[in-house]
Amino acid sequence: MKQLLNTKIENDALGKPASKSVNITSLKTLLPLLTLISSLFIFQHASAQEANYDNGKKYTIEEITVAGETSFSEQTIISFSELRKGQQIMMPGKEISRAIKKLWNSNLFNNIEIYAKDIQGDKAFLEIRLSDLPELNNVQISGIRKGKKDKVIEENKLNKGVKVTENLITTTKNYLVNKYQKDGYLNSKVTISTREVQDSIQKARVDMSIFIDKGKKVKVKDIVFTGNEVITDRKLRKAMKNTKKKKIYRLFKRSKYIEADYEEDLKSVIDKFKENGYRDARIISDSLEIINKKNIALHIEVEEGELYTFGDIDFIGNTVYSDEYLKRILRINKGDTYNGVLLDKRIADDTKPDALDITNLYQNNGYLFSTINPVEVSAEGNVIDLEIRISEGKPVHFNNITVVGNEVTNDHVIYRELHTRPGQLYSKSNVVRTIRQLSQLGFFDAQQVGTNFLNPKPNEGTIDLEYSLVETGSSQIELQGGYGGGGFIGTLGLSFNNFSLRNLFNLDAYKPVPRGDGQKLSLRLQASQFFQTYSFSFTEPWLGGKKPVQFSTSLSHTKQFLYDYTTGKADRDKRFNITGITVGLAKRLTVPDDYFTLSQALTFQHYNLKNYNTGLFTFGDGYSNNLAYTIGLTRNNTAVDPIYPVRGSNFSASVKLTLPYSLFNNVDYKALSDERDELSEFVSDANNPVDDRTDANNRIAEIDQERFKWLEFYKIKFKADWYTELAKNLVLRPSLEFGFLGAYNHNRGIIPFERFFLGGDGLGSYSLDGREAIALRGYPNQSIQPMDQFGNISNDGGTIYNKFSLELRYPITLKQSAKIYVLGFMEGGIAYNNFQDYNPFDLKRSAGLGLRLFMPAFGLLGIDFGHGFDPVPGSTTKNGWETHFIIGQQF
Repeated sequence: MKQLLNTKIENDALGKPASKSVNITSLKTLLPLLTLISSLFIFQHASAQEANYDNGKKYTIEEITVAGETSFSEQTIISFSELRKGQQIMMPGKEISRAIKKLWNSNLFNNIEIYAKDIQGDKAFLEIRLSDLPELNNVQISGIRKGKKDKVIEENKLNKGVKVTENLITTTKNYLVNKYQKDGYLNSKVTISTREVQDSIQKARVDMSIFIDKGKKVKVKDIVFTGNEVITDRKLRKAMKNTKKKKIYRLFKRSKYIEADYEEDLKSVIDKFKENGYRDARIISDSLEIINKKNIALHIEVEEGELYTFGDIDFIGNTVYSDEYLKRILRINKGDTYNGVLLDKRIADDTKPDALDITNLYQNNGYLFSTINPVEVSAEGNVIDLEIRISEGKPVHFNNITVVGNEVTNDHVIYRELHTRPGQLYSKSNVVRTIRQLSQLGFFDAQQVGTNFLNPKPNEGTIDLEYSLVETGSSQIELQGGYGGGGFIGTLGLSFNNFSLRNLFNLDAYKPVPRGDGQKLSLRLQASQFFQTYSFSFTEPWLGGKKPVQFSTSLSHTKQFLYDYTTGKADRDKRFNITGITVGLAKRLTVPDDYFTLSQALTFQHYNLKNYNTGLFTFGDGYSNNLAYTIGLTRNNTAVDPIYPVRGSNFSASVKLTLPYSLFNNVDYKALSDERDELSEFVSDANNPVDDRTDANNRIAEIDQERFKWLEFYKIKFKADWYTELAKNLVLRPSLEFGFLGAYNHNRGIIPFERFFLGGDGLGSYSLDGREAIALRGYPNQSIQPMDQFGNISNDGGTIYNKFSLELRYPITLKQSAKIYVLGFMEGGIAYNNFQDYNPFDLKRSAGLGLRLFMPAFGLLGIDFGHGFDPVPGSTTKNGWETHFIIGQQF
């Protein structure tokens, strides 16, 4: 007679309707208890049947056999059970129950039973009877779009061949319900059923059907507060950052109901009372009213309590800093209205890593293990006396500083950017600054730069610090073609942002180019039948490797051919060439702080015109030289991701100037200017003979050739950007910029080069005359031109411009593979030719929406839809909508 040694535990739900399912997790929790009960049952049952084994006696396993529907070998199942031939066991006893648990926990079997098939003296013959859990064959999902189905399968790991357990079904269902509730589908329902597959394969297999009923998206139609008298409903609703009342104008914070966010917002409501002195405020009750399938109302009853003020604030345990100094950092005085939220921030502001608080005061001066705890010691008469108890600990020094994750970038490129050194006193601000520096390099994923503190030894005052990095592609390729300017335009650009010049002749380092030393090398070629542009640039950020002195150089050559209207092709005998070279140095300063950089550059450009007669220049044959010195001062403390900064600012100011040639070249520019004015007046008189006017134009060209043989000018530019995180990753970016091109000698005049052209995407295409293309979305490229004294549009650009911009950004993803964010903008700008007409607030205004996509291999790409509210110069109607495509440039 077979004696059952343990009650079988089955999962009857597998392959059957979900209504019959049982909770496996609960069964596993109760398994030891079930085993004990079953063992008692076996004892009693065996006695009743006059079993041939004695209760509580030890037996030796003589044989173990396996029965049931399973694809596993007998030896495999016995191994899973951890029972073995020759093992001594108690019957009933813990060995049998442990074997069942092991088989159960493998998540491979169900209907598990272990029998005593026979007893011969002290020898037991056991049989394990079980069946395999079914494998998943196919998944059918209904209720959602086809494009979403693959994602459901991937996220829940519903791959063919996976074992179908009750836990798999339950977690899949819970995941889907929670997912859609987070998206505002409060009434979402998910039904999962399985069906056995009947085929020739000797395996238990099931098809799974998932039906998703999202229901209607539920929105919060109203949020009603009761019990509040001091703080208005409007202020309390505003304190709820995630749960918002439905409004037509609401864009960035939708009014969907998510329970987890709502619970967090209830805490924010209490914090709002604490900020205003009501420390005992509490929520008595809250309820959800279902108005209809699409709308709900939230009812929140509060009790404000009484108003409290701060009383005495004493510091306990401080030896490094005096009470007076700590009070200046705390900035809370006796008699102030109690504000618990402010108190916590002045002790430790978790929202700002560089906040001015007491915790950072200690953390930035070596006291890593310090703790600061505010304790209320009295609340009599609604006056709260506090003790701020401080445990300073020992000052901590860095022992070892290590970096992990850099496989391409050489160690010295990273270590020279660290603001933390072995033996240095611990400073939180230096750690934060290092994270920013590493993020700004562009060689690593800024979102994944992390720190790990290792081997802390508070008694010895040492700690190790490890920076963890994830390298990202730092080289970019630009390969594009298009039709414009009357012909095909092809562009090939290569940018290696982590180049290694010293390995240029090391063939083993070409993967595909030498990399790892943090240098930048760029090559670019753009050509069509009408123009050719070649450029090369190289940058070494640490010249000599000792100090942050950046050396840069660039070479460029441009050819422009005049359009032949008779053939529709380029006339290569009529050309305009520009050859230029620039050498620059930029040094990171330490005063006023080390966010400042002083840059200097020397530029030479040679402009050569051969039979190139256009309206752009008054002479068609000749040349101009431009030797200019530029000095600039910048301060950039944006953090942390250079592609998507969330805080900080970026200021830049520069002056570009040439030698004042008119002071020493002995040319009478007053006489030339007067002669030119007379000739211009003569040419404008149509009654004068044509030949004479031609001769006058030729003389004007000669005069201008003399005026612009060596360009003489100065150019001032200023730009400022601010970044403020309004909410999590929601960033406001105001900016302003200004430019002015001036002349030393009024008689010599302002040069026709180096001017400002407003409007459009700001890319500028091929700029032959040193012009600067200034973006102003909502208007055509370079369309915002000044008007001359006769009311005609000047096509030569402006000598003064200013621009204001306000942009709101929100990311879709900031992952390493691609960073994508959307934006809304409002901006305005204007250009003039002289200060007499200049009005900085007579702007061409625009607004719109845009999208940015940054991929390491291709750089920044984007599209903007801008609406121009004002007419472009020369028009009387507003410009309307413009679409701008952005390549390799940020706004």
